Amino acid sequence: MTQNVVLALIPVILLIALGGALRRRGFVEEGFWPQAERLGYYVLLPCLFFDSLATADLTGLPVGALALTLVASTVAVAALVLCARPLMRVGGPAFTSVFQGSVRFNNYVGVTLAAGLFGAQGVALAAVCNAAIVPTVNILCVLVFARFGSARLTARGVLKQLVTNPLVLASAAGITFQALSLPIPSGMEPALRALGVASLPLGLLCVGAALNFSTARAWVGPVATSSAFKFLLMPVATLLVARAVALDGPALTTALLFQVLPTASSAYILARQLGGDAPLMAGITAVQTVIAMAAIPLMVAVLPV
Repeated sequence: MTQNVVLALIPVILLIALGGALRRRGFVEEGFWPQAERLGYYVLLPCLFFDSLATADLTGLPVGALALTLVASTVAVAALVLCARPLMRVGGPAFTSVFQGSVRFNNYVGVTLAAGLFGAQGVALAAVCNAAIVPTVNILCVLVFARFGSARLTARGVLKQLVTNPLVLASAAGITFQALSLPIPSGMEPALRALGVASLPLGLLCVGAALNFSTARAWVGPVATSSAFKFLLMPVATLLVARAVALDGPALTTALLFQVLPTASSAYILARQLGGDAPLMAGITAVQTVIAMAAIPLMVAVLPV
């Protein structure tokens, strides 16, 4: 299994490295990357979420146990981060970045790994993972921004952030189509699938282009704290819940993979929009992306999956 994970990581690493190289060499205009990230976040990734959830063959998959494992472990770690805040000695905006770094994950890397490991079954498992933790993580992060961010959100502002989030909307729509067995119009489904597939390489290129290690050295404590929650406590919490609900096999492996993914670059966008510490968020994202390259195969090798 460890060898399979490493092989699945190789294209991820190569695409991320290519994205970083393209940006450093100025192969495309600097303004391309924010627009590509916006295209992925608002169009391509929602298409992937909707199509994979609406069309996934969930026959034989432990959907309930998988979703419960992911939601329960995420909420548990989020509660631990909040309890540990007095010990962090950081301001409110900086804490929002530590919180995001502890619970938010990179969808692009997760879907690519799951598909590489388990094929069509991996895509279906990844769809369930996204349906369970995308809404959970976004709700938790928006609530933390409302409490600790410099741009304090009202109850109406919190609700607006949640109901207009493209990933949450796409997940909800896909779940609805799946639950009601609604067919996607024949001419539309191939287009949605193509857009969803395009989200993966473009998203990984954007991850590489967004890496910025210059800010990471200035925030060693918060970066280390968020990474400890993400790469140590999160997989342990996931494994404990999984054992309690008898989750095993490819579903358990996929759950653990999703819970040790690095923070998404979209966390930086959210930090800018909602009054977080955007430079710190960039540093956390950069460091965690590198750590994940070693943490993911190590997790598979050490934990009894």
